[in-house]
Amino acid sequence: MLFLARHGETAWNLEQRWQGQTDVELNDSGRAQAAALAVRLAAHGIVRVVASDLSRARETAEIIARSLGVEGVRVDPGLRERGYGVFEGLTRADCEAQHPEEWARYVADHRHTPTRAEPDAEVAARMRAAVARAGAHAGDTRGAVLVVSHGGSIRALLAAATGWRPPPMGNGDTYRVTLGPDDLVREPALLP
Repeated sequence: MLFLARHGETAWNLEQRWQGQTDVELNDSGRAQAAALAVRLAAHGIVRVVASDLSRARETAEIIARSLGVEGVRVDPGLRERGYGVFEGLTRADCEAQHPEEWARYVADHRHTPTRAEPDAEVAARMRAAVARAGAHAGDTRGAVLVVSHGGSIRALLAAATGWRPPPMGNGDTYRVTLGPDDLVREPALLP
């Protein structure tokens, strides 16, 4: 069993800025969300934790691992958030003001990739490989693996694997999934 969790809150989340691969750390609310997620996961037999190398995901994973008594957090850069190109670091209003044509295309179809942004297919491919590596770790344990990543990347993975694009994820939202023999994510269910 695998759990795919979005990191806790950052200052940029509050400002509604596109974080992408910019390394923004958790704020105090994000740390509290990570601790609360650990409580929600306590009954699920997490024995290994793997995280994106970006500090907001890594710190979320470390807080959860400590709380659950899991030794160490494995870090995998393949679990990073997608790069948002010219939108990165901007608010939606900034995007509309600074890149009006690209913003209009994106609003009309969220599959539109802004200039210098990482395309969905590339995000999904690297996430699939990273989740498969995390799943391989699950094979040598008797328990579940928690993967702490980012909302855009998790959604791209689930959309590519299942054909269903989940709604935007809140900080700390977590999907329980299984891996098929082909390393494709199956049966995503949002953890209550």
